[in-house]
Amino acid sequence: MGYYLADGIYPQWSTFVKTISAPIGAKKKYFAAAQESTMKDVECAFGVLQARFAIVRQPARFFKVPDLKDTMKACIILHNMIIEDERDEQDTLDFEYEQGNANPPEPASHDEADMLATFIHNHLHIRDKETHSQLQLDLIKHLWQLNGQS
Repeated sequence: MGYYLADGIYPQWSTFVKTISAPIGAKKKYFAAAQESTMKDVECAFGVLQARFAIVRQPARFFKVPDLKDTMKACIILHNMIIEDERDEQDTLDFEYEQGNANPPEPASHDEADMLATFIHNHLHIRDKETHSQLQLDLIKHLWQLNGQS
């Protein structure tokens, strides 16, 4: 299951990994610093898109969510195309955009009872505070190990 890096205003759900507001100990301090750094990178990237595309700067209250997703994806793709085009010919990398899907999606069940049971199970799993805490601890440990610490 995927997760989002979030700040303190979000609930303790397993899909959000919040920063630690007052970290105690080297591992937790390192995690908090790494998360804050990553959030700054995301904000910077969003600022680049806002500077380049006026539609990203404008209020989006009246847009529908699917339209916002498509707009952001289009801006990101256009930005990447512009960057690629601005590179020197000899430095251009050959990106493989057509990648086969090794794990095709499983066919969806049309049995409404199964779908409802699956939805309820997933919903409860997402809102599980224990899973949230465990994910945060696992990420702290993982980052600490990546840093070369034991």
